Amino acid sequence: MSDESNLHTHVIVGASLAAAEGAEALGGGMNRLDTLRATGVSIWLDTLSRDLIATGQFERLRAERAVTGATSNPTIFAKAISGSERYDEQLTSLLEAGVRDAREQFLELALEDVRQAARILRGAHERSGGEDGFVSLEVTPDVAYDSVATVAQASDLWKRLGAPNVMIKVPATEAGVAAIEELTAAGVNVNVTLLFSLSRYAQVIEAYVSGLERRVKAGVPLGGIRSVASFFVSRVDTKADARLPAGSPLRGTVGIANAQAAYQSYRAAFAGERWRRLEELGAAPQRPLWASTAPKSPSYRDVVYLERLALPGSILTVPEPILDAFADHGEPRPAALSPELRDELAAAAAAVDLDAITAELEREGVEAFCDSYGELLAAIERRTGRLQPTPTG
Repeated sequence: MSDESNLHTHVIVGASLAAAEGAEALGGGMNRLDTLRATGVSIWLDTLSRDLIATGQFERLRAERAVTGATSNPTIFAKAISGSERYDEQLTSLLEAGVRDAREQFLELALEDVRQAARILRGAHERSGGEDGFVSLEVTPDVAYDSVATVAQASDLWKRLGAPNVMIKVPATEAGVAAIEELTAAGVNVNVTLLFSLSRYAQVIEAYVSGLERRVKAGVPLGGIRSVASFFVSRVDTKADARLPAGSPLRGTVGIANAQAAYQSYRAAFAGERWRRLEELGAAPQRPLWASTAPKSPSYRDVVYLERLALPGSILTVPEPILDAFADHGEPRPAALSPELRDELAAAAAAVDLDAITAELEREGVEAFCDSYGELLAAIERRTGRLQPTPTG
């Protein structure tokens, strides 16, 4: 069997098992999302909230929409916590226990949501042999440019969650790359987020592999460690389209071509002698994950990113409306990075300065999460102000 075949066999088997499980739950019939899963991808929900879990909707998505994972970030939690009263009971308990710091209150709320979602997905994790069924919680964005603080917070969150099917999200800043190696060496499952450029992706892969090699040198096992690298897609198209002339054939192509180039980097990195030595010791490849899969332009087909990025071994994180759209009319249409796509990417890079765009997107991504985090803490402080009993006397 070739290195390339070895690379994808275990993740494709895990995806196929989950697709079969979904079909069985639906009475044995394959729906469009099960067909998508059967291409060898995993489908993770691009949101998480107490409402989603408490209403049973998350369980229904697992059973009926082939969902085998979930991700969260500060923006997602800002919307979830500020828009629901389901967190009030836990907030009241925290206040009664003397927890007054808004940051710690937020972490306790988020940790509980992740724990509950991880329990729902534990079966998918076990049936996939540990390749799937993960829930991700992101470090707070105020540590994005501090590798020491990132490692400390990520390690703390990992310990507090105490579950094998969770990941800690770390932004792919320069400081984040250093943290990824340290966390991998420490045995923490890492979801690398806010990835845009191929050059940064190469650093992320190197950090993951180097972290595993440090574990080998330290004589500690590699089995059980999992990681994903989250490449954002639609945001690249939004930036590129704004720099391209109206009617340019390159509009709507840059994000997909960039992601497919990243996929080729993944295939090359997790093959060959260096990786084979780690794989023989139980290492699993760092799977590519396609994030930001809801098109920002109404002129694009709503499911285009899911259709074109159904690449074996990868993960699609999907908002619920796009899941529904794919269940209605989606058709997997994956394509390798053809010479035509390579030409498109080269032409786009020359036309729009792709390196500048991806650097800008990384910076703006961290800033946006910082803004959401600030709004979130302010919302929690307002909520706790209403929940605290009025002093008497």
